[in-house]
Amino acid sequence: MLRFVVRRLLLLVPILIGLSLLIFIWIRALPGTPADALLGERATPKAVADFRQRYGLDRPLPVQYWAYVKTTASGELGTSVASHRPVTTEIRERFPATIELTGAAMLFAISFGLPLGLLAAKRYGSAVDHASLFVSLIGISVPVFFLAIILKYIFAVKLGWLPSVGRQDVLIDAKHPTNFYVLDGLVTGNWNAAWDALKHLILPAVALGSIPLAIVARITRASTLDVQNEDYVRTARAKGLPPRIVDRRHVLRNALLPVTTIIGLQFGLLLGGAVLTETVFALPGMGSWVKEAIGNHDYPVLQGGILFIAVVFVVVNLIVDITYGLINPRIRVN
Repeated sequence: MLRFVVRRLLLLVPILIGLSLLIFIWIRALPGTPADALLGERATPKAVADFRQRYGLDRPLPVQYWAYVKTTASGELGTSVASHRPVTTEIRERFPATIELTGAAMLFAISFGLPLGLLAAKRYGSAVDHASLFVSLIGISVPVFFLAIILKYIFAVKLGWLPSVGRQDVLIDAKHPTNFYVLDGLVTGNWNAAWDALKHLILPAVALGSIPLAIVARITRASTLDVQNEDYVRTARAKGLPPRIVDRRHVLRNALLPVTTIIGLQFGLLLGGAVLTETVFALPGMGSWVKEAIGNHDYPVLQGGILFIAVVFVVVNLIVDITYGLINPRIRVN
C-alpha cells in the first residue's frame, strides 16, 4: 500500500506540470486583458503599457510561463492584480468556506442517498423502488441555481426559518482562528456562533448536494442489485446467516466499491463547481472567487486557484483509492 501511495504521489508531478501549462495557455487565450478589465475608461495606451510592465505581461509567453513555474515551485502562487494580495492568503481565507459547503453537501447526499439506494434495491420493483428512481431523476434534472433560488425563497423569504446569505450573522461576535466557522464556534465554546454558522450552511448544502444525492442513490441501487445475485451471497443465505449479517458483511461491503468512486469524484467536482451555489447564497468561497477573477482577467488568481483545486481533486482521488483497500482487503493483495 505504501508503494502504491508513493507511486501515485510521483505521478502527481507530471500531471501538475501538464495542467499548469494548459491553464497558462487557456487563460491567455481568453478575450481581453487584465489591464482592460481593471483600468476601464482609464485604459489609455500609456496606462496599459505601464500596467503590463508592472506585472510582467509585456514579456514573451515562455518567459512568463517559466516565471510562473518558479513561483509555484517555491510555494507561492503570485499576487492578485485586482486585490494586490498574495493568492495563497486569499486561498487560506476562502477555501475553508468551500470545504464546509462541500462537506455539508456530501454529508447530506450520502446520508440520504445510500439508504435510499439500499431500500430501493431491497424493494426492487415495488412502489418504493419506483419512487426512488423518480426522486433521483428529479434531483439530477433540476438545475442547482434554480433549486437554490426556490429553497431560498421558501425557507428564507417566506417562512423565515433559515438565513439566505453569507456564512454567519454580522451581529455575532465570533473568533475565527481556522476560518471554518462551525469548527471555530465549537473550539472557542461559542455555541451560538456554531449554530448560526450551521444554519447558514443548510440551504446551500441541500441545493449543492441534490445532484450527488441522486447519483449516489442510483449507483447504490444498481450496485446492490448486482451484488445480491452473486454466488457468495446466495451461499451465505443458504447457510442460514441472518439477513442483517448477509446485508452488512457481504452485500453492502462489496456494493460500496463503485459508490466510493462516485462519492470521491463528486466531492472533487463540488470543490470546483460550487460557483452557482456560492453566488446565489453570497458565500465567499473558491467558486465565487474564481468567477470574479475571470471577470477581472486576474491571471495569478486563475492560475493559482485552478491549480490548487486540481491538486485537491487528485488528493481526493488518492484517498478514494486507499479507501478501496480498507473496504475490500483483496484489493490490497493485488
